[in-house]
Amino acid sequence: MKDFAGPLARLIDELKRLPGIGQKSAQRIAFHLERSTREDAERLAAAILEVKDKIGLCSVCNNLTEQDPCDYCANPNRDPSLVCVVETPYNVVAVERTREFHGLYHVLHGALSPLQGIGPEQLKIKNLLERLKSGEVKELILATSPTVEGEATAVYLSKLLKPLGVKVTRIAMGIPVGSELEFADEITMLKALEGRREM
Repeated sequence: MKDFAGPLARLIDELKRLPGIGQKSAQRIAFHLERSTREDAERLAAAILEVKDKIGLCSVCNNLTEQDPCDYCANPNRDPSLVCVVETPYNVVAVERTREFHGLYHVLHGALSPLQGIGPEQLKIKNLLERLKSGEVKELILATSPTVEGEATAVYLSKLLKPLGVKVTRIAMGIPVGSELEFADEITMLKALEGRREM
């Protein structure tokens, strides 16, 4: 005997494919959707299809956008000499929340991970090199995640880009604001000490 009716089981299976959604969460969402009105379900389906139909990549920075170039690349008030290189489009949102960065972005759409078959060819590096040919970019800020893959990507890009005459910097890492030193692991503490600055 099946646990769920066919359509409900298929919906749960599709929901489980989403990142961060396990069996229990998929069941809760599926039962919520089943209880929703048809109009609610149609709005959700239409929003998903609209993303698939209308969102593409910016031809300059690879960010997700509805028009090309994206709002950041098309904004004349942003500094084109400063480019922040990030792994994913939602990393752009994290940098933007600071309200202090006024340069442009370059989205790699991943990080180097040989175990997962992700090499330089799978990342959006080629058009980054094209952007540098104009000579307008003076500094690249490598803002990849502080993971093994993010560090490997930053090191790779640094070695690739420094010979091209552009300044390559890495975001600082260390102890989060509001945290206690006793809870910091040795790598985080080491990064905090390496990134110290004069006061």
